[in-house]
Amino acid sequence: MVDKNIYIVQGEICAVVGAIKRNSRWSTHTPLDEEQDPLLNSFCHLKETLNNIKELSDVEPNVFLRPFLEVVRSEDTTGPITGLALTSVNKFLSYGLIDANHEGAAESIENMADAVTHARFVGTDPASDEVVLMKILQVLRTLLLTPVGAHLTNESVCEIMQSCFRICFEMRLSELLRKSAEHTLVDMVQLLFSRLPQFKEEAKSFVGANMKKLKMRAGGMSESSKWKKQKRSPRPPRHMVRSASGLTDTSQPPTLSNNLSGGVPFMEEQPPGLPLSDSVASSISSPAADSGLDASSKATSREDLTDLEQSSSTATTPSSEPDLQCKLVERTQSASVESIPEVLEDRDSLAEQSDTASVHDMDYVNPRGVRFTQSTHKDGAALIPYGLPCLRELFRFLISLTNPHDRHNSDVMLHMGLQLLTVALEAAHIAPYQSLLCLVKDELCRHLFQLLSVDRINLYASSIRVCFLLFESMRGHLKFQLEMYLKKLMDIITSENAKMPYEMKEMALEAIVQLWRIPSFVTELYINYDCDYYCSNLFEDLTKLLSKNAFPVSGQLYTTHLLSLEALLTVIDSIEAHCQAKVLNSADQSDAVTPEVEGTGSRGTDTVIGKVRVIYRLVCLSLADKKAPKKPQRFSCCLPDSQELIEIKNKKKLLITGTEQFNQKPKKGIQFLQEKGLLSSPMDNNEVAQWLRENPRLDKKMIGEFVSDRKNMELLDSFVNTFTFQGLRIDEALRLYLEAFRLPGEAPVIQRLLETFTNNWHKVNGSPFMTDDAGFALAYAIIMLNTDQHNHNVRKQNIPMTVEQFKKNLKGVNGSKDFDQDMLEDIYNAIKNEEIVMPEEQTGLVKENYIWSVLLHRGASPEGIFLHVPAGSYDHDLFTMTWGPTIAALSYVFDKSLDDTIIQKAIAGFRKCAMIAAHYGFSDVFDNLIISLCKFTTLSSESIENLPTVFGSNSKAQVAAKTVFSLSHRHGDILREGWKNIMDSMLQLFRAELLPKVMVEVEDFVEPSGKISLQREETPSNRGESAVLSFVNWLTLSGAEQSGLRGPSTESQEAKQAAILCIKQCDPEKLITESKFLQLESLQELMKALISVTPDEETYDEEDAAFCLEMLLRIVLENRDRVSCVWQTVREYLYHLCVHETESCFLVERAVVGLLRLAIRLLRREDISSQVLLSLRLLLMMKPHVLSRVSREVAYGLHELLKTNAANIHCSDDWFTLFSLLECIGAGVKPPASLQVTTGPDNDTGAQSDSELPSYHTSEVNVDRGYTSDSEVYTEHGKSRMPRSITDVDVANSGWLVVGKDDLDVSKPVVTNPKPPTPPLVNQYSLTVGQDMGLHDTKSLIKCVESLSFIVRDAAHVTPENFELCVKTIRVFVEASLNGGYRTHEKKKSHKYDAKSSRLRKKPREKDGLSRRVKASNQRASRPHSDDEEDEGVPASYHTVSLQVSQDLLDLMHTLHTRAASIYSSWAEEQRHLEAAGRKIEANSQALWSSCWCPLLQGIAWLCCDARRQVRMQALTYLQRALLVHDLQTLDAVEWESCFNKVLFPLLTKLLENISPADVGGMEETRMRACTLLSKVFLQHLSPLLSLPTFAALWLTILDFMDKYMHAGSSDLLLEAIPESLKNMLLVMDTAGIFHSADSRTGYSDLWEITWERIDCFLPRLREELFKQAAMPGAAGAASNHRTPMSPFCVPTGTERSSPVPHTTPPIPVPMKMNPSEVPATITQSPLILQPLASPLQVGVPPMSLPIILNPALIEATSPVPLLPGPRATDSGDTPEVK
Repeated sequence: MVDKNIYIVQGEICAVVGAIKRNSRWSTHTPLDEEQDPLLNSFCHLKETLNNIKELSDVEPNVFLRPFLEVVRSEDTTGPITGLALTSVNKFLSYGLIDANHEGAAESIENMADAVTHARFVGTDPASDEVVLMKILQVLRTLLLTPVGAHLTNESVCEIMQSCFRICFEMRLSELLRKSAEHTLVDMVQLLFSRLPQFKEEAKSFVGANMKKLKMRAGGMSESSKWKKQKRSPRPPRHMVRSASGLTDTSQPPTLSNNLSGGVPFMEEQPPGLPLSDSVASSISSPAADSGLDASSKATSREDLTDLEQSSSTATTPSSEPDLQCKLVERTQSASVESIPEVLEDRDSLAEQSDTASVHDMDYVNPRGVRFTQSTHKDGAALIPYGLPCLRELFRFLISLTNPHDRHNSDVMLHMGLQLLTVALEAAHIAPYQSLLCLVKDELCRHLFQLLSVDRINLYASSIRVCFLLFESMRGHLKFQLEMYLKKLMDIITSENAKMPYEMKEMALEAIVQLWRIPSFVTELYINYDCDYYCSNLFEDLTKLLSKNAFPVSGQLYTTHLLSLEALLTVIDSIEAHCQAKVLNSADQSDAVTPEVEGTGSRGTDTVIGKVRVIYRLVCLSLADKKAPKKPQRFSCCLPDSQELIEIKNKKKLLITGTEQFNQKPKKGIQFLQEKGLLSSPMDNNEVAQWLRENPRLDKKMIGEFVSDRKNMELLDSFVNTFTFQGLRIDEALRLYLEAFRLPGEAPVIQRLLETFTNNWHKVNGSPFMTDDAGFALAYAIIMLNTDQHNHNVRKQNIPMTVEQFKKNLKGVNGSKDFDQDMLEDIYNAIKNEEIVMPEEQTGLVKENYIWSVLLHRGASPEGIFLHVPAGSYDHDLFTMTWGPTIAALSYVFDKSLDDTIIQKAIAGFRKCAMIAAHYGFSDVFDNLIISLCKFTTLSSESIENLPTVFGSNSKAQVAAKTVFSLSHRHGDILREGWKNIMDSMLQLFRAELLPKVMVEVEDFVEPSGKISLQREETPSNRGESAVLSFVNWLTLSGAEQSGLRGPSTESQEAKQAAILCIKQCDPEKLITESKFLQLESLQELMKALISVTPDEETYDEEDAAFCLEMLLRIVLENRDRVSCVWQTVREYLYHLCVHETESCFLVERAVVGLLRLAIRLLRREDISSQVLLSLRLLLMMKPHVLSRVSREVAYGLHELLKTNAANIHCSDDWFTLFSLLECIGAGVKPPASLQVTTGPDNDTGAQSDSELPSYHTSEVNVDRGYTSDSEVYTEHGKSRMPRSITDVDVANSGWLVVGKDDLDVSKPVVTNPKPPTPPLVNQYSLTVGQDMGLHDTKSLIKCVESLSFIVRDAAHVTPENFELCVKTIRVFVEASLNGGYRTHEKKKSHKYDAKSSRLRKKPREKDGLSRRVKASNQRASRPHSDDEEDEGVPASYHTVSLQVSQDLLDLMHTLHTRAASIYSSWAEEQRHLEAAGRKIEANSQALWSSCWCPLLQGIAWLCCDARRQVRMQALTYLQRALLVHDLQTLDAVEWESCFNKVLFPLLTKLLENISPADVGGMEETRMRACTLLSKVFLQHLSPLLSLPTFAALWLTILDFMDKYMHAGSSDLLLEAIPESLKNMLLVMDTAGIFHSADSRTGYSDLWEITWERIDCFLPRLREELFKQAAMPGAAGAASNHRTPMSPFCVPTGTERSSPVPHTTPPIPVPMKMNPSEVPATITQSPLILQPLASPLQVGVPPMSLPIILNPALIEATSPVPLLPGPRATDSGDTPEVK
């Protein structure tokens, strides 16, 4: 089967031949004509060849292409025919008929390129001609872009490109054609540069040779190129337009105006010489087109063989050289007009390496894996596939197109050059190719920077685009170019020039933003420029510029402002991304990568996140043997640390100052730097010379003056030694030398400078001249020549010197011989063509050139090393520099902009700054940010009334608020100062009632719901009245006014809803709940901010403070795990609030509740519980009247506390605090005086720490006062509570006689350990506790009793530490609840000693409840605090409540009383097991009696005196039960005696009073029961009592009471009952034989006498009734005594208060029998009347009407009552207060 491709070729032959034949020239149709026509003839031969083959690949591509190419080359064919042939060729290419692997492919491709670039045809009309040109473009494009195009040679590629450029730049062609050429060029450039990675650099020598061979020119547009072409052309061109008739129509104007080569037409006669296809016969064949490298081939396995410098060498034998040369020269001439490369062939270099490389080593593998194996063929010259040389030439040509100073370069060319350069840079990475890099460094950058100053926007934009591509990929090689570029952009941005278009500024900013976005670009700017001594601070300056530029001057935001902001944000974005990545990668720090420094070639490092420096150094070490990255000299390593950079920057500042001083006066500058230690002192010439050379900021003129100074000759030598003159021609060396300083004008100075120079040059170059002077003369001549050629003043007068004159001047100067004439000619040309520029002398282009050459020199020195660092390496430093400007700019833009996207961008910026600040722990940044944002929330600036509406309708403020809160939630750790602003905002929200309900509702103990709102509604002072008034107002208002009052409009309501919703989303409560995660420092700042809110006149009111206090407390509770760190602060604040407050107010109430809430929650924590309990003493330190106002809260709080934490309280001191509190709150007891803070001149001591609270010792009681109040003595628990071993003096001071068996028993062990508390000293002969009680609140009392019963009823909570306190507190409550606690109707007398403090006199209570907080109208009326006790009549409900309390108390006392024995014995048992040190617990009856039974019985007895009958009766029942209980039977006589003295007698005394006037009958019954109880107890324990020495006194006292009770009642009840009891007792006593005495004369004892003496006073007939037989003869005498009873027992008058009976006195035994003879003696003493029971039992108790006269001897031993010195008040309305 025949190959289909053959048919395709045959078809194309027919098409072309047909067209040729149809042409009018073919008039005849004989075969002879066809034979003669060469074109038709070749087609004929081809037909025959094709008929004889089966596969097209059997013939060489050249065979079937040649006829078509001949048609293309032929100048006799018309456009359409040429076009057809081109179409055919294009088809063969695109159908792939030419097999790239065929050995003849390369040759045929070369032929094709040559033919198409030299196509000729007869022009007809411009449009048709353009079609042919279009087809030429198409073929060229297909040719280069198809795979076979890889076979093209460097020259062919250049020709192809040149052809396309010609069409592109020929302005007479239609735009469509030009644009097509442009597109073709773009595709070609893209292809060529994308193949760049497959080419390798050649050897240096080869580069030089190749550069000359391939010269592309800008499309023949320059005149010089035209002239050259015409000169070489064999004959002048003639215009030939063939007419259809075959004649030359000379009259017709040339229609081929669209020629491509500047006036030279396409068609030109073929000059003699063979076509190229014959002259170069060689081919490249490849046996296999595999997709990868052929591993079996030896050649490809060697890396370096793909290197182009070897593959481009040929293995031709030297003999073939001349032949090749001559043929190529011929070809050059024949194609001179259209050929684009000028092939000035000297190809000797081609055979350079022929001897080293054998033919088969020359495999070249292209990117698709196709191997080109070169083979010698025919003439033996191998066709080398194109490579780097043509790319370099193309690149050079493109760069030359961008030179704005070349007058031949039109705008179109400039634009085209930029466009194609863009494509080239986008397609390839050029940096690794030194030959291309040189072009980039010099011409390309130069042209681009010049284009930045053109005013044509499109060129400006294109050049910016190319610059970006350059610096993105090659900044490592373009350090100073980049610096210059950025400076130019900065100039454009800041330009004040009115003509400068706005768009240019915008583009410049966009360029910066784009550069900023390159990973690690800003970091590199910072480290390579800001941290380089001799570069400008690019990063810092740009940051300042951008920040300044983000602030609109007019207030109007333009894109430039936003672009500036965007650039700033780009830095922030990247830093933030790195921070995020570091957070994520902190766990897995992956392998580190070396930073790329110039020459390493890898770009991957740009995206590497900063790694650990150590790893980095290791990698550097491992790479050292390959190619270690170069590092700048100023750094110690490739990744210097921040500290090093800071030092460099400081040094840089000093250097700049030193430079400025040097430029004014060199010595001064050097001196300054020596002082600062930057230059050594004394001066080191080499060091200074080096500094003069490397510091570009120095004034060149000053350098010249300084080094040429006669004093500095040595410095000049050092200076010259810094140059490297070796291998440079003298003029080149001189040029280098003179660029370093400004040559002074004086001849001797010049001579000195030049002599030093030439000596050095001569020496290092091996003394090429005869003498040193010869060199000096030549140098001088060169300077003269330079002036002669380039100085305008000289040129005006003289014609510039010629080369002959120059040579002539130097005749015989070289040691009387001549210099080398060729050298002189070269020197002359070099100077003539390029002036040696004297620094700071020239202007304009010359100056620019000079500056540029300096820049290039610097770039080539070590200074030009550009360090690539991993992205994110110096973020910390960058952020430190940028945050200020960035946050300022963000704030400004946020403030001014209304556009939502911009606001969002600003917020994102704020968030990112916050994240970075948090990452690096920059609290100042974060504070600054939060403070800025708080301003934008408008919360602090708006008034409260408008706030909800304004905030709700301002979306920007809402965004700001959400941001503030979310940032605080997220990064609260680093917030410091900012907390204050956040808290102020919170306060505003609170005042405006925008906070969520949860935040304003706080725990409360009293409210039934357990919550109370901090936002208190306004309430009128009197609800009832206000309701009426408002109704009246409403009636009287008109409709209009009414509608105005109806409330806010819907808009404002919607706004308020929006505001509330926004704040809900902000979740302010999270600040509190999340505070447990804050760092301690931040937490302390937050608390400080809250504490700073205290009520003052201007800023904050009480509610604000209460709100902040509430937040503070919640925060403390959230942080209970580390509360010990903050407790001191909180405690001091609470102290400040509670203790210093003189008025009770809402804030105090909240503080008190808060303290209790803290205590409840914190007591479970071992570490802090003791401190917390100690802090509860704050409450006792409050002013009593303030404390009483908050009593209910405290009562409820304490109840809660005890319920939850009783088990956690162990220390007796803590129990004391709690019980004292219960007493103060429940019973209105005054707090212990020592805890009261005195408000004297020293009241500014501030809060005391817990440890500073007064320690309680007796000695401190009355340090500063001359008296001691009763409450201090009796209740001051803390003052080690008066140990038993009390001293005489103390007893004296206390104003009491301490008497009684219990108190005087010296044998009891003295307590050595002073710590355990002992019961306070109280008057034990009174039923009351002797407390100074104020008013109390009933509900508080009830709650306190509840708390107490909770403790008592649970055995676990009753401990040795709290037992006695518990008992005492119960008694205090008993006292408080007596008569229902309703004692306000009685008057109090002001305190005798306490004149200063005005006691509450009788004040009506009505107002108290309401006046509690009538501070401002917006504060709610407080909860009334004492029920409805204000009414005169006591409501019934009240009685039931207090009745319950009394009953509870009774029950408690009874419970304790009954369980006491077992509790004590279990404690004693426990202690025995533990053998604990400390107070020994005695479980004996004595201990039980004194600490437990006796006080409890006294308490029960006191309730027997209650005015309410129910309570009295119940109490009596309990008392009876208690006294007769089994446990008590163990008591001995002394204790039973004290039971009479301390319990029963005081009770009976009290019952004599008119306790309940309303209930007379009830009282009678109570008295009767009391008397009965007395007799029962007396009789039950008669036998032990008899053993007492004081029995007589006891008995007489009982009789005394019988007497009184007989006369007490109004009814007959007592009159009947008392005698019965008395009879009973007498009978029993008599039966027991007590009255009988064998010794006496009567047979009766003295007791019998006394008894009847006493009974006869009130029951004269009893004796007769009972004991008729024992009626005394002296009855009449007794009767006479009845009126004036004189007791035989009298107290001696000497017993005064000041000299009490010492308690060490042993009791004097009273003889049971007394001789009557002794009686008269004692009677003679004046009797002292005692009032034993008139102690301050109860306010207003009338004194007893009957004195009891006792025997002084008895009294001395056991007085049950204190002695009363002095006269006694007689006014029964007054209360005698005994001290």
